[in-house]
Amino acid sequence: MFMGEYHHSVDDKGRMIIPAKFRDTLGSTFVMTRGLDQCLFIYPNEEWKLLEQKLKQLPLMKSDARAFTRFFFSGATECELDKQGRVNIPNNLREHGTIQSNAVVIGVSNRVEVWSKEIWNDYAQQSETSFNEIAEKLVDFDF
Repeated sequence: MFMGEYHHSVDDKGRMIIPAKFRDTLGSTFVMTRGLDQCLFIYPNEEWKLLEQKLKQLPLMKSDARAFTRFFFSGATECELDKQGRVNIPNNLREHGTIQSNAVVIGVSNRVEVWSKEIWNDYAQQSETSFNEIAEKLVDFDF
């Protein structure tokens, strides 16, 4: 399981350190793709395969399903860590997340998310104010 928030820099070549606590679970290769809310998603290969199976079940005749699947898979790339524990974030994914020199890496259960520091700060601030309202709307969920 992935959890926690880590702040890292992205160098001029697009390389960023993956937090040491995430490396073992991610494995030597993993998949990175466009995420929702203008972030990037990183999945261990096993989780990616499970997600792929679910997405294959979406109805091909529905335009929203086709659009989402295209968007999600066209941005996906297999990544591997270098000897320093860094991953190279492809240009198209850095552009999607507007990730330049500062990134926030968060653990979200079965995946890792990479955010632009500025976008994460805005998102976190907005979410914090509505956290209680969101929690109340979730049915059958006790802390």
